[in-house]
Amino acid sequence: MARSKEFDEKAVLRKAMELFWEQGYEKTSMQDLVDHMGIHRRSIYDTFGDKRSLFLASLNLYEELIVNEMESIIMNTSSIKQTIREVFIFILNAIEQYPKGCLSVNAAVELSLLDKEVGCIVTKMFNRTEDMFNNLIKQGQTSGELSKEIDSHNTSRFLHNNLVGIRVLIKTNYNKKELEGIINLALSVLD
Repeated sequence: MARSKEFDEKAVLRKAMELFWEQGYEKTSMQDLVDHMGIHRRSIYDTFGDKRSLFLASLNLYEELIVNEMESIIMNTSSIKQTIREVFIFILNAIEQYPKGCLSVNAAVELSLLDKEVGCIVTKMFNRTEDMFNNLIKQGQTSGELSKEIDSHNTSRFLHNNLVGIRVLIKTNYNKKELEGIINLALSVLD
């Protein structure tokens, strides 16, 4: 008879995600994961597979977390411009709750040239964010809040590029006021 797990699978996966997010894939050893997740090495292998499989599961959990936050912002904000601003502010304020930066951006920089599957996953995540911005812009154009002259596809890529840039700059010595200034300038394309 198989033993039941003595841990919450999603809770320990979240711990792994946060460690990968903070340290990166290469710097995180299996022993680091054992120590941080608080479960045995054998339990990690039995539940998640090898380190790479655990990392991929962590990326999927990260995407779920971010998508849930973005959907909440979209559902709870009435103005399209304010919704897009709130997405940027969420990223800016996330450092109070999560490791600095962005796991998907970190994975893109560290691994996407070395691991095609990670590159595809990250590209899909980035495309999803661009699609979200594109849909919001089109909604704003339909409602009359945004000009129909705005090219929704190019503007959504521009906004996403700036969002990725903010996620990178958060990891440096830029202060919140400087980052807010960048956000304000980026969002001025919607005026």
